[in-house]
Amino acid sequence: MTTDTLRDEARDLLDDMVDLRRRLHQWPEVGNHLPLTREAVLESIEGLPLDLTLHESTSGVAAMLTGGKPGPTILLRGDMDALPMPEDTGLDFGSKVDNVMHACGHDTHTSMLVGAARLLAARAADLPGRVLFMFQPGEEGHHGARFMLDEGLLDVGPHAVDGSASPVTGAFALHITSSSPLGYVATRPGPCMASSDTMRIVVTGRGGHASEPHRALDPIPVACEIVQALQTMVTRRIDVFDPSIVTVSKIVAGTTSNVIPESAEILGTIRAVSERTRSKVHDGIRRVAEGVAAAHDAGVEVEVNLGYPVTVNGGDFTDFSMDVARGLIGDDKVVRLPNPVMGAEDFSYVIEQVPGTMMFLGATPLDRNLATAAPNHSNRVYFDEQAMVDGSALYAAVALRHLGLD
Repeated sequence: MTTDTLRDEARDLLDDMVDLRRRLHQWPEVGNHLPLTREAVLESIEGLPLDLTLHESTSGVAAMLTGGKPGPTILLRGDMDALPMPEDTGLDFGSKVDNVMHACGHDTHTSMLVGAARLLAARAADLPGRVLFMFQPGEEGHHGARFMLDEGLLDVGPHAVDGSASPVTGAFALHITSSSPLGYVATRPGPCMASSDTMRIVVTGRGGHASEPHRALDPIPVACEIVQALQTMVTRRIDVFDPSIVTVSKIVAGTTSNVIPESAEILGTIRAVSERTRSKVHDGIRRVAEGVAAAHDAGVEVEVNLGYPVTVNGGDFTDFSMDVARGLIGDDKVVRLPNPVMGAEDFSYVIEQVPGTMMFLGATPLDRNLATAAPNHSNRVYFDEQAMVDGSALYAAVALRHLGLD
């Protein structure tokens, strides 16, 4: 079959994928504008039979591979941005940019997608359809996928061979993880990753002398009571089988020991795995904060800022992708997750519009303890680069099977 040699071919590309990954790792960039990263991607795919669209609102690159036969279009996504944080891995190719690190593995995603482009370009003449490679910036909270969609990513037009309609009928993305061992992949149909929203609550009282709290209105204990009440709200008002997480990650108030400040600010994150619970928690946060503040005659402002929606994998497409993975790497290496992951992904925007799946690619060496391995987003996270062999082959295999070339 066409896919039988994909892993061997991907292994032959590993040195090039490692080289690109390490270049990106040394010079990471944050956000939606990644000029160095875009340049490296364009250099790495130069010479391949791809029609390029350089997005203007971001550094996104859409690269279309057109097969020799008419058919549908499948989208393969690889994100490119890093995180604003220090690196302490000790790797000889560690970040050379202060306080910027590829701690989530997007450098490997980009390199694997380039590898997949090479694997598929070699089969272009036989492809019954097209492959759209989505090199995306701004996944780490900057809504890069939404910007690319708004700029017409899915408006792909007819197939060049005979002019027939060729819509995007499937989308696939991989996310490397240190939570799974090398050689394994994992996913689940339905909600796979959580929504991610932020909250900002400002409690306003009256400032005064710390020795005379009765003449002031201290916002700090009110803020503390709100924090505690939010935790109770989640555990008592939200269905445990349709869960949510509300985490207060920052409280700011005061300037010195003998001054009661006028205000206290609470910042935090909100996660949910259904839109119903997401909306219910938003309403609950407002109700709790306003109610507690009113009980103390304090003022309060509540802001809930929407982030990424729930990442909902298509059922049929997920079963199909898992079947492809079993054929590629073995039945025992494909894990069906029992529960969603509470992290969030802006690939959710894509699969709101196109049937698709996100799959996790294990990258912790087999001789390391998963329980103590540094997680994604850690300043010490480590990904085994051998994982890129299976990753690039899986990208290509899913595309080939979806297009009917097996």
